[in-house]
Amino acid sequence: MAKATREPLPRGGLVLSVPADRPGPPPLRFERAAGDGWALRQGVRTLIAARAEGGGCCRDLRLRRLLGNLSPLPPVSAALMRRGPDWPHRYARWLEETAHGPLHHGRWRLTRRSAFEPGVWSSDLVRDWPDATIELLCGGGWHGVLPLRPLSAPDAPRVRALRKHARDGTLAPVLLWWVSFLDGWLLLDGHDRAAAALAEGAAPDCVELVRVHDDTAWRATAEEITEAHSGRRARLADHPADPHTDRRRDALDRAYADTLATLPYEPATTPVFPPPHDRP
Repeated sequence: MAKATREPLPRGGLVLSVPADRPGPPPLRFERAAGDGWALRQGVRTLIAARAEGGGCCRDLRLRRLLGNLSPLPPVSAALMRRGPDWPHRYARWLEETAHGPLHHGRWRLTRRSAFEPGVWSSDLVRDWPDATIELLCGGGWHGVLPLRPLSAPDAPRVRALRKHARDGTLAPVLLWWVSFLDGWLLLDGHDRAAAALAEGAAPDCVELVRVHDDTAWRATAEEITEAHSGRRARLADHPADPHTDRRRDALDRAYADTLATLPYEPATTPVFPPPHDRP
């Protein structure tokens, strides 16, 4: 099996390009279910069964989660946390090696993240177990965190030990997987670390795993944006020169450059695979 290639990012983290000999479905994947439903499965085990209810802009997603999730990362020791390695690269290596993770052919971005919109780790953190309801809103989405097992109590022995790391600034980040159709994240690893950080009054530090567009897709979009940018520049050149023309041209060029710089790393759609009996 060919190894994935790594592209370091200027601000830290990397893009992991998984070769075509790992086409999917991966061990941890979403599968279509009857009606307007889906399931999260790991191997043959069902971890989440979900169905959407309602119509229009507001829909309820009914979830039932089951125990048995196997973390795609090995346990993180206290000694490793104190050393503080480059966590995105370390997690990337572990995700490549695991038999329980979501990686399949394509490009995957792993970056550190510590700042979140209000509510992500409070009102939109799904604490109910095993059944829960997520309200999906048009335009705004959901934008919360869905754990794959119940969070331990703040005074649980393991959480108490991790809270000291949280206070010392040595707590390893949790691993979040961005899921496009949820407009939110699955908590793949670090449930007790998340509980420890929250018990200390802070949002957990995270490594965010995001599937991003492949080269063909983002380059096609870049060509469309370049064509539109050239047209806007040409229309600007048709106007008589005035004190504002140079400023408008500079603003147009900056926006164009900023957009092109982010395209290779924009989130792609999270695939939902057919169930086994519908696969070729």
